[in-house]
Amino acid sequence: MAGSNINQPLLDQLPKTLQNVDSRRRRLRRLKSAPMPEFVPGEMNDIKDDQSLPRYESILDKLHPSFRKVILYLVIYLTIGTTCFYFVQNQIQGKKVNGVLDSVYFCVVTMTTVGYGDLVPNSATAKLLASFFVFSGMALVGMVLSKGADYLVEKQETLLIKALHKRDKVGPSVILEEIETNKVRYKCFVITATLVVLIVVGTVFLAEVEKLSTIDAFYCVCSTITTLGYGDKSFSTKAGRIFAIFWILTSTLCLAQFFLYVAEFNTERKQKELVQWVLSRKMTNVDLEVADLDNDRIVGAAEFVVYKLKEMGKITQDDVSLLLDEFECLDVDQSGTLSTTDLSLAQSS
Repeated sequence: MAGSNINQPLLDQLPKTLQNVDSRRRRLRRLKSAPMPEFVPGEMNDIKDDQSLPRYESILDKLHPSFRKVILYLVIYLTIGTTCFYFVQNQIQGKKVNGVLDSVYFCVVTMTTVGYGDLVPNSATAKLLASFFVFSGMALVGMVLSKGADYLVEKQETLLIKALHKRDKVGPSVILEEIETNKVRYKCFVITATLVVLIVVGTVFLAEVEKLSTIDAFYCVCSTITTLGYGDKSFSTKAGRIFAIFWILTSTLCLAQFFLYVAEFNTERKQKELVQWVLSRKMTNVDLEVADLDNDRIVGAAEFVVYKLKEMGKITQDDVSLLLDEFECLDVDQSGTLSTTDLSLAQSS
């Protein structure tokens, strides 16, 4: 308290303009972006609310809504596909082990576009069904990539960061900040590790159960996850096809997600290089003229931020124009500022 009383006269002697500028800067630094709509705070910790009423939840209730939707669509697709191919199983030639199992296996192989050729439709009806299910299956795979697979990787990413900071005893806010800072990099780490595990598991299984040599097993794994599917090596036993139903779905989606994250990582790296270049280069008089949006020969903090964001490629001139148009519509009294009165008048009109 004594220190603050001593410094108060010094603060009073500062010009009012400097005090106003300093207060504006503090307000700008306090600005935060809008919260992410998909973020669920409960996912970052396991703290339970003791005051909440007891509620019995199933396994599906604990899953993310988008992931539940993916599982539902996948079950519907496999059920309809299995039923259709089961009724035309006599019109599908190849090595068979069980009617229902072969139908599910053929449905998965068709959906993921692996197409070994160990089971092949040999009638007009079976070929039309296969043609329909390959297109609908590819659409479903796209949806799984955009929702389900990304959700699973993000969950593993959170666990990875928690494990890395286990000894530091950091809180959820630090974990969130770490995820946002290196989000794509951690996604690449997680999906790469998952892909390696799937390749090893597939190779070992083919070598032990399907009795393939190590080279042939690895060759079959690579031709499967890349959906190349030569067909000279495939799953031919009952246990092998049960394993293949789950492994093919997971591994093919994992590889597609891997390439997606690698492309995203390269894009982010180039974006960061551009940001670094923008921040390191010196401002010129030409830059000041361009940044001066209201042509008053003075560049304020807001104008400077907008100009730098445009240089970084974060926003475009069209984005700025749209926001300015909205501002002008809300600014009913044309004062250049927004107030509660402006909002009330704009909403009533």
